[in-house]
Amino acid sequence: MSTAVDAAVAAQYEALPYPHRDPRDERKRLIIGSPSHLQEIEEKVFGGRWPDRPVRILIAGGGSGDAVTMLTQQLAWAGRAAAITYLDPSHAARAVAEARIAARGLDAPGPVTVRFETGSLLDLPSAGHAPFDYIDCCGVLHHLDDPDAGLSALTRVLAPQGGIGLMLYGHYGRRGVYDVQAILRTLAADGSPKERVAQAKRVLNQLPPTNWLRRNGVIRDHLDGGDAGLFDLLLHARDRAYTVPDWFAFVARAGLRHADWVEPARYRLATYLTDPAVLKRAEGPSLEAEAALAEQIAGNLARHAGYLVRVDNPVAPPPPGDPDAIPAYKDIDPQRLLAAMDRGGRLTVGQEGLDITLALPTIAPALLPRIDGQKPWRVLLAEVKALRKDLTDDTLARAGEQTARLLGGIGRLTQRYPAP
Repeated sequence: MSTAVDAAVAAQYEALPYPHRDPRDERKRLIIGSPSHLQEIEEKVFGGRWPDRPVRILIAGGGSGDAVTMLTQQLAWAGRAAAITYLDPSHAARAVAEARIAARGLDAPGPVTVRFETGSLLDLPSAGHAPFDYIDCCGVLHHLDDPDAGLSALTRVLAPQGGIGLMLYGHYGRRGVYDVQAILRTLAADGSPKERVAQAKRVLNQLPPTNWLRRNGVIRDHLDGGDAGLFDLLLHARDRAYTVPDWFAFVARAGLRHADWVEPARYRLATYLTDPAVLKRAEGPSLEAEAALAEQIAGNLARHAGYLVRVDNPVAPPPPGDPDAIPAYKDIDPQRLLAAMDRGGRLTVGQEGLDITLALPTIAPALLPRIDGQKPWRVLLAEVKALRKDLTDDTLARAGEQTARLLGGIGRLTQRYPAP
């Protein structure tokens, strides 16, 4: 049964489709994000082996079209056949998404087709869809009255060997958001969406520097996302945030298991703790417990993004540095990567206000330029050995594993297996 809050959420996205996008901008750029980057899906959902057949994909709660546009374009570039269903309850958001697909010419007949539907993901099990091989659900379930019912509905239309790319808000990284939401429920509660946004801006301009939202440098949608971003962040009628233990419990209740994070390094203690004595005290917990502690230490995980599969699906991403796996950079120029390394082989990358330093292997200057998305680690390391005959096979294997783990951990490298 629809409630007043449901009606308020629906009205918001009709008035202010989120995120704000202009279809004309598709001529100059493709917005890339996670989850649902094609390379990530292949690695983390399908174990590095893309199905040798057309795949069925659902974009559940597609909003103004970031995921459907990115994935449709990437599939078209890769020449992979797919039938994509976009689903969202907002007519206004759907119109923007359709216009973006059309602006890229992706609405023309071809191996990748997109079907647009207006409706609720809760109705999927009764809608007669064939099972989907992959489901994207980014920033949706935490706005439902019953998120468990939402994930259950998605699981019921998921193919046995399929997977879900999920994003939920993170508890610790959103510090200050819910304080300001409470403030605005008092000071900007009335009027049209436009009037409420105007009043909210007046309030935000008066917040002192000690306010937790002002001090949270990670949260910027109210600053960079236009009126739609401000409303979605601070005036939304319903949202909730999840800790890492919440994430794992939520996933398990749906009969799913966690396959991998988008950026696994952000959930590892060694990313933040360098004192051996402190790390020793942290030894021994499960991966889930380690991720929970890492989230508390980092404090800047404003969202959790990862991949899920059915609990009885044994698939796993290729082991880092597997000799038969083919590494490929994800949205990064290797020359820029090399230029950013210091003389000691250390690479510092920014992660939402936090600099993370990675100690790459000493052979990185010879290895990184050779990664081309076509050659497996076995061949790449043999090429390096031809230049450095002093290196043992064990040293080279450890260097490949270290490179894959470190760059994969920050979402800059994926692995796949060659087609049979």
